[in-house]
Amino acid sequence: MSGTETVRARSGRPRSGEAVLSRAFRILRAFRATGERLPLHVLAARAGLPKSSTSRIAGQLVDLGALERDDDGNFTVGLHLLEIASLAPRGHGLRTAALPVMEDLHHVTRQHVLLAVRDGEDGVLIERLSAEDATAVLYRVGGRIPLHQTGIGVALLMNAPDEIVQASVARAADPGALRRTLASARSEGVCALTAPNPLPGGPASISTVAAPVVDRLGQGIGAISIVTPSDRAAYVAHKVAVRAAALAISRGMAAYGLMRGPAQPDLR
Repeated sequence: MSGTETVRARSGRPRSGEAVLSRAFRILRAFRATGERLPLHVLAARAGLPKSSTSRIAGQLVDLGALERDDDGNFTVGLHLLEIASLAPRGHGLRTAALPVMEDLHHVTRQHVLLAVRDGEDGVLIERLSAEDATAVLYRVGGRIPLHQTGIGVALLMNAPDEIVQASVARAADPGALRRTLASARSEGVCALTAPNPLPGGPASISTVAAPVVDRLGQGIGAISIVTPSDRAAYVAHKVAVRAAALAISRGMAAYGLMRGPAQPDLR
């Protein structure tokens, strides 16, 4: 198959010369939930590609183990893709150091404990510990998180390059409020937010307390947070706990030899 072909973008206009690899990633990014099974027409619509191109590329991804196809013809993410993704050093190394700390925090709070890294202008959730009766949250492991409207996103912004901060501020519904939140978080070393619950059937509002994980040079390498039903009385205790957890993870990264710095490999 040729490396390029004419396809139609989401706008309906032809997109000429888009590489096969680019279209393959558009197909892979069409999956939005764990275990999601998509028929061809839904996969094509989400990827913004013609069904013929989607069928051909998805078939190749099945052959490679990146996708699987069930007896009904629906596509799902393949185990081989998960196997490869688990080798990502930035996520795997941070997760290795963070899990013992996350487990302790989860045991105490019995709520969601999240771990994320920044990827460009978004966050990516690399681990989540949850109790069965914890407040429902939107984000799944491997899912992308907007930096400008989440507590863990703000924690990732606390040590982000200025151009990333400015881009996030520009995306915010209230840029001034985001700047004030970020300034307060930098001053305290931890971000605490309360917002309306976006999911039905739960508490009216939820609280997030998040703190950045940094390397020996003070550069951000991730963030940890807890998400709970809104409870202003617990804010102070949660701030202390999450800040202590972030510091412990940073020390753990150094102990595992995973911390960035002059004598360590670049994990970006």
